[in-house]
Amino acid sequence: MSVVIPVYNSELSLRVLLERLSLVLPTIARQYEVILVNDGSKDGSWRVIEELAERYGWVCGIDMFRNYGQHNALLCGVRAARHEIVVTMDDDLQHAPEQLPLLLDQLASGYDVVYGTPLEHPHELWRNLASKVTKLALQTAMGAETARKVSAWRVFRTQLRDSFMDYRSPFLSLDVLLTWGTTRFSSVAVTHEPRKLGKSNYTFRKLITHALNMMTGFSVLPLQMASVIGFAFTLFGIGVLAYVVIRYLLHGSAVAGFPFLASTIAIFSGAQLFALGIIGEYLARMHFRMMERPTYTVRTRTR
Repeated sequence: MSVVIPVYNSELSLRVLLERLSLVLPTIARQYEVILVNDGSKDGSWRVIEELAERYGWVCGIDMFRNYGQHNALLCGVRAARHEIVVTMDDDLQHAPEQLPLLLDQLASGYDVVYGTPLEHPHELWRNLASKVTKLALQTAMGAETARKVSAWRVFRTQLRDSFMDYRSPFLSLDVLLTWGTTRFSSVAVTHEPRKLGKSNYTFRKLITHALNMMTGFSVLPLQMASVIGFAFTLFGIGVLAYVVIRYLLHGSAVAGFPFLASTIAIFSGAQLFALGIIGEYLARMHFRMMERPTYTVRTRTR
């Protein structure tokens, strides 16, 4: 079993997390490792990772040159995994290692990916709202109902990484990449513990940006929306034309007033700019792919 943990400004929680893992992992796996990926932390997280790698022979630390994002750090760790099962979890102690057997039991039932879905969300209203928006976007990208139950607490078979081993885009979602290899998803209700140390690095703005990146990076839904809006406004334009012609035939006069003409032009211009903006987002992603911008770069590793 390979446990992959992206680390960002978590020097206060890492020692506690590894101590709890050291008690759980020997009871559920014959061979195991923990891969700590330092995602450009600004505190002493890398120093703590080096200390833990010396203390525990089964801990591997990977230090990235800068902050690339949680999913990029996860992909780095998943590619470095050496065992048959990969576990991903957060570094803030909200995912209880003691509940890991629940996810493994469900995985053994014939599934390839199992999520630990929280019984309740220990976040503020705005954070929960942003998470729901992100999951709706993820559902359009994954095309699976399980998308509404995803979390960073995952267990999946390492073989699935073969389906995205050559992925090179800087924009990614590990959950979407997993759908490239399988459709056998499941989830287990688990308790997410309140955050006791530090503060969350995800803001409302970051979650919404992540949702938009998923929709434009892994789904054609925005383009379909633009097509539907364009078709709808075409019908609207035909209706306006019919209204003008019928009014002229019945009353002998055209529709008077500059406001009517200006508002009509503004509506159609807005629809066109909206569609162009969506197309521009897709072109930007093609541009970054053509630049071959790396998904991540590694500075050093402990072994």
